[in-house]
Amino acid sequence: MLFLLYLGLKKAMNIKINFENILFLDIETVPENEFYKDLTEEKQELFALKTQYQRKEEFTPEEFYERAGIWAEFGKIVCISVGYFINFKSSDRKFRVTSLFGDEFKILEEFKNLLDKHFNKPQHLLCAHNGKEFDFPFIARRMIVHQIELPEKLNLFGKKPWEVSHLDTMELWKFGDYKHYTSLKLLTSILGIPSPKDDISGSEVGGVFYKEKNLKRIVTYCEKDTIAIAQLLLRFNNEPLIEELNIVHI
Repeated sequence: MLFLLYLGLKKAMNIKINFENILFLDIETVPENEFYKDLTEEKQELFALKTQYQRKEEFTPEEFYERAGIWAEFGKIVCISVGYFINFKSSDRKFRVTSLFGDEFKILEEFKNLLDKHFNKPQHLLCAHNGKEFDFPFIARRMIVHQIELPEKLNLFGKKPWEVSHLDTMELWKFGDYKHYTSLKLLTSILGIPSPKDDISGSEVGGVFYKEKNLKRIVTYCEKDTIAIAQLLLRFNNEPLIEELNIVHI
């Protein structure tokens, strides 16, 4: 089994993938409610229990609530940005990027329809940075919360590890080192990729959403991350980076 996992990783890093079969994505999440006091008493207790280890004695549950967006049980998705290549092997190569944003149920339904209609074949892959630990499970969990049937690409029940159609640029960079975490910002910096982190950080998304009410700013930030993830995979495979003029926002 370990040998098969090694082969899967080696294949992904060995330029044996068709970039036109990959849907690159990034999500932005916020706490489900703006304020801790808006939670039911039961959910406040559950949040306190869920975060007890992380908080220790340093923060009360209410003080810690601004971080609730990282848990699918207490957060929600406000944007999913996706990107894909067309004419990859030609001189007219383009990278198209678009976003689903606003109401979470609508976002998830539209994302499911996108996967079911256009990325449902065995050769299709989903790619995100830290996607296996965050983006993919977060989307799946929120779909279950909303009673949305999981698309095949997110339904992992009964699948062997090598049957899962997910690429994770952070996992690829680990090269088997499971203790190693590398941020998207760090990787883009050391690999000479234009940094997507020139406006806000993930920890600021909740404030931008609830206080500034500036969803457009979040969408722009999310799309930049999606482009950066595609750039990473190109660099991993010694492919030329995407030029700005070849990025099409739709």
